[in-house]
This record gives sequence, C-alpha cells and structure tokens, in this order.
Amino acid sequence: MQVSQDQPISSEAPLQLLLFVDGRPKSKQQVQRIRSYLKELQADYDFELQIIDVGQQPYLAEHFKLVATPALIKIHPEPRQILAGSNITGQLKTWWPRWQTAVDTYLQIQSGLQDNEENGRFKEPKSSIRSVAVSAELMLLSDEIFRLKQEKEKLQEQLHFKDRVIAMLAHDLRNPLTAVTIAIDTLQSNYNAHKGEFERLTPNMTVHLFKHAYTQTKTIDRMITDLLQVGRGNEREFPIQPQKVDIGKLCLDVLEELRDRYIAKSHKIKQDVPKDLPNVYADPERLRQVLINLLDNAIKYTPEGGDISISGLHRTTQKVQFSIGDTGPGIPEENRDRIFENHYRLERDEGKEGYGIGLCLCQRIVQAHYGHIWVDAAPDGGAWFHFTLPVYPN
Repeated sequence: MQVSQDQPISSEAPLQLLLFVDGRPKSKQQVQRIRSYLKELQADYDFELQIIDVGQQPYLAEHFKLVATPALIKIHPEPRQILAGSNITGQLKTWWPRWQTAVDTYLQIQSGLQDNEENGRFKEPKSSIRSVAVSAELMLLSDEIFRLKQEKEKLQEQLHFKDRVIAMLAHDLRNPLTAVTIAIDTLQSNYNAHKGEFERLTPNMTVHLFKHAYTQTKTIDRMITDLLQVGRGNEREFPIQPQKVDIGKLCLDVLEELRDRYIAKSHKIKQDVPKDLPNVYADPERLRQVLINLLDNAIKYTPEGGDISISGLHRTTQKVQFSIGDTGPGIPEENRDRIFENHYRLERDEGKEGYGIGLCLCQRIVQAHYGHIWVDAAPDGGAWFHFTLPVYPN
C-alpha cells in the first residue's frame, strides 16, 4: 500500500482511494484509525491511498461534490463509491470484501486486454487518479479565470466611473468657479486702494458679493470632499465620531446656508419637526453632509414656486426618522434602489449639475450610523427621501 498527502498523481494500483480530511482534531484521529485499519487488511494486490486536505485543495472536494469530511472515496475500479460519516472503518469492514471482488474482476479483464495489447488492439487506459487530478486542475483554472474576469470587470467599471466623475466634475466646477470669479472681479474693479473703500457699490451689494463668493467656494469644497470620500475605502472603513446632535437645529443651519438658492427659485419650505424630537447619536459633520446633499437635490429638482418639505418623526425608542421631500419629477420605482450606487445616474439627470455620487455618500454615512436610507414617491408628486438614526441615550 502507498500513502501520499500530495496532489493526486498517476497511479497504476488496481485499487485507488482518496481520503478527504480537514484540520479538526477529531478528523485527524479518525484518519489515523482509517490508515491503521487499511494497513491491517490483507490484499493480493497493491492499492493506493492518497490523503487530501480540503482546506488546501477545496476544488477537489467540489469535484466530488462532498458535503462533509472525512470521506473515503473509491475512484478505481469503477463504479465510484463514497464512504462518509463518523464510522468509516465500520463501513470498510462491510465493503472491503466487495471491493476485493471488484478488483479481482478488473485484474482478470486487464489480463485479457493485455493479450490484445500484444497484438496492437488495446491501448492502456489512463489512471483514475491522474484523471481526477486533471479534472480538478481544470476546475481550479476555470475558477481562476472566472475570478480574473470579475476583477477585470470591476477595474473597468472603476475606470469608467473615474472618467465620468472627472468629466462631470470639470463641467460642474465651471459654474461655481465662474460665479466666484465674477464676484471677486466686481469687488476688485470697484475697490479704491487709496481710499480703502469700494466705489460704485452699495454696502448691501458689497456684502452680497462677498457672501455669494463664499457660498460658491463652499459648494466647490463640498463637491471635492464628496468625491474624495466616496472614492476612499469601503463602507466598513467609513470613520464617524458620533455625539449628541439636535438634528432639527442642524437642518435649520443647513437651510440658512442654502437660503440664496431656494429663494432664487421662490421655493416654499414646509417644516414639520416636533419640538420634542429627541437628539440623535451621530457625527455632526457627516450628518451635515447628508442634509446638504438631500436639500441640495430637493432645490435642484423642484421647479420654481414648488415646495420642499422637511419632517421629523420619533419612530421608535431607538430610532429617529428624518425626511426631505420635493415636488420635482420624482424617482421611478424601478430606479429607487439603484440611485444610491456610486456610478448610477438617471438618464434625465445628464443635463443637471452634480456627478451622481452624493446619494451614495449619504447611504454610506447613514449605514455607518447603523441607520437606513430609502426613497419613495411623495403624495403630491416628487420624491421623499427618508433616513433613520439612533436616538442619543439619556
């Protein structure tokens, strides 16, 4: 008897066995019992036992469709047979005489075929163990090819996303940069350095131009920050520093920051945030990003004279739900899950500012807080974005 722990190799033994094992101590003990029992067996022919560690060669276990280990497989002579369970040695006592009979029959047939071989009418069959090794190697190569194809598709998708983002970012930065340039040029051309004052500009106009330049600069900064954060790491690595936050007040602060934008489109802000809405346990800067992105989208897609709704709900003792709605075109039901993907953008949005990663960022932030974000249709048309956050513990 030959015993091997290597990958199956060519073997001419009339009886060929594979023993599949894993790293558990109990499994190792059973292997020792099986090997000892096989050594005690008397046979008039050679047989080979090869031991396969499923941890090192899982593709072989897949080849034989094994569901448990240890398992002893007779792969030659045919038909193949699998012994598994906690009492393989007991099963061997029953099957060994039958295997001997099968081997005797096989050797008799081989003897007759060898006579034919001498007359050039027979070709030696391939070893079963060698065939298994070839099949397993093909499976391993197939799995590797599949993995490489997936990796290639993922890299191509990332490159495509990068190209789209760069193109969109270059386009979207043009408007705020132009606004900042105009404001600064106007201030500079009307500033008299000798007098230390702005000529031909009223104080209100001067303040407005400074404020406008500041707001547009913040917009540029937010766009670049969103892009960098979405492209860095994965969801599990998204860092947050949660603390006690009054989400209603934070939302009012964000609205004030975006005031010029929604006033320019004559939007009406409808608020339904209870005064007793509990504080949330969240990272204030990250939460600010969520509110800015959702309100920015609401302003962007709500037509002039439309409504933007903001509401808060103490959903459970552990969760607060915050919602932002608009009266824009809404989100088709079949797209409501996909809009949170970092590379997805509705076809109708191609002409809009924004590069389609703001909602992905919102989802990552909310999930980092163990919350949930989703969108549904507003009763009067438009979209309602909802997200949940944990209540700050008292």
